[in-house]
Amino acid sequence: MSAARFFVSGKVQGVWFRASTREQARTLGLRGYANNLADGRVEVLAAGDEAAIERLAQWLRQGPPNARVDSLRREPADEFEAGSGFLCG
Repeated sequence: MSAARFFVSGKVQGVWFRASTREQARTLGLRGYANNLADGRVEVLAAGDEAAIERLAQWLRQGPPNARVDSLRREPADEFEAGSGFLCG
């Protein structure tokens, strides 16, 4: 099991980014969450199989159709922060 925290910048709020991320993560069998941050970014924590996290990272670089991703930053995370399931906050 692995875990990673992502910070996504660009036009990522108000474009169904979190809900679309949840759908992608659930399809990939990942646990975690996607939250809007006060500065306009979206924070994503994903835990599970490393290959699935990598596939989610690739998806996060584009996001859903109405989004515009300017940057994606990845940091290590503790898998125990992910909880169970995948939530949107």
